[in-house]
Amino acid sequence: MATVKGDVHDIGKNIVAVVLGCNNFKVYDIGVMVTCDVIIEKALEYNVDVVGLSGLITPSLDEMVDVAKQFKKQGLKQPILIGGATTSKTHTAVKIAPNFFDEEHPVIHVLDASRAVTVVQSLLSSEQKEEYVEDIAEEYEEIREDYYAGLDDRNFLSFEQAKENKKHINFDEIPVAPHPRIELGSHKCEPCPLEDVLDYIDWNPFFQTWELRGKYPNRGYPKIFNDERVGVEAKKLFDDAQDMLKRIMKEKTLWLDGVTGIFAANRSPCGEDVIVYEDNSRTKRKGVLCMLRQQAEKEHDGPHLSQADFIAPEGHEDFIGMFAVACHGCAELAGKYEKENDDYNKILVQSLADRLVEAYAEKLHRDIRVDLWGYAQDEKLEKEDLLKIKYDGIRPAPGYPSQPDHTEKFTYWDLLDAENVANIKLSEHLSMIPASSVSALVFAHKESEYFAVGPITKEQVEDYARRKGKTVEEMERWLGPILSYH
Repeated sequence: MATVKGDVHDIGKNIVAVVLGCNNFKVYDIGVMVTCDVIIEKALEYNVDVVGLSGLITPSLDEMVDVAKQFKKQGLKQPILIGGATTSKTHTAVKIAPNFFDEEHPVIHVLDASRAVTVVQSLLSSEQKEEYVEDIAEEYEEIREDYYAGLDDRNFLSFEQAKENKKHINFDEIPVAPHPRIELGSHKCEPCPLEDVLDYIDWNPFFQTWELRGKYPNRGYPKIFNDERVGVEAKKLFDDAQDMLKRIMKEKTLWLDGVTGIFAANRSPCGEDVIVYEDNSRTKRKGVLCMLRQQAEKEHDGPHLSQADFIAPEGHEDFIGMFAVACHGCAELAGKYEKENDDYNKILVQSLADRLVEAYAEKLHRDIRVDLWGYAQDEKLEKEDLLKIKYDGIRPAPGYPSQPDHTEKFTYWDLLDAENVANIKLSEHLSMIPASSVSALVFAHKESEYFAVGPITKEQVEDYARRKGKTVEEMERWLGPILSYH
């Protein structure tokens, strides 16, 4: 099993490895950011029966396609299992499987660790494999037919039409946020003890990571403890997490670091990007944030949104914020438990580090709203309201639906100097290192909102590539999951 090149996330893979190991399968976990050559080398060296590929960020999807192509080119016969947060049965069927799938070595998407055992058992059973693979092949063929038919059925506005139907905000009637209280530019975050973010932890994703899901009415934390099926295990896991947190805070084996910045900004004259300035004189550009716009026709009237719509044009003193934060020390602490063959505590540490950095991001965003920028100084929201996004403004992250282009991280890192200030690096596929890291833009305007860009046409990709100074082919590679054409 391997997390593919450029990707550093491995919690899900680790859980799958443990589940398979507990069911008497010998698992070779060869780590994260593993190149295709090494995956093939180790598959042959260990003479494995099945190969598992994992990834979290969208560029990993293309890497999995490349691995499947190389498996076929070099004549490997092992089935490939695909897993990870951004993977899907549709992507596996449409993009990966056609490059390698046959009756001997299928390519199969595995939704979660609980399904992995059944899949592997079916593949290794001389009695079950043939019929099982035939069923998967038929299902994937139907998925491909539906996918391509769906592309043909979707209607799109031209890029010009989509731009004309942008969200029109009257910045005179609904003015921009006030001038930030801190000096413009990037700033290293003040030291933040773990104790200060505990109240911001959202525990629901923690249980989802461990694949513990209660049924209605006991779905979420803390009601999950009452669930007949998973309640006892969920409570035990939670108690273990509290003990681990106490030990971590006492020994200071994990710590938080980050950088934040607020910059003078205006929407570009073309209306599609955000110009970031050196200072509030707005005479010298510091960078440009390129945005993507919705293009698919909508069933109901409504604007075709771009994040650029939320920033005022020239003539208004608008601003944009951003941050990058990380939980450091996890790799070392998890590595310690791995050397002790303690998979449970290794995964526990990793899942807690993810929760801590997400909590830190939540706290920092609140600090920006209330203090650093101060556009919501009177905000008084309970934790539940924060998690339900009842605050003014948004904090969209690169790679997520509102801005699916990971290459925008280059601009973030340049503006924030994130690697030098907070020791947060970018892999070649733009995964953040350490794995427990969060970055985001901060929009303050009351009319800003979360949305999904969705599929876009080649016309927009060409325009986007031109604005970024990149080739169309390069941007098609990064934007693959949202292209409306093939």
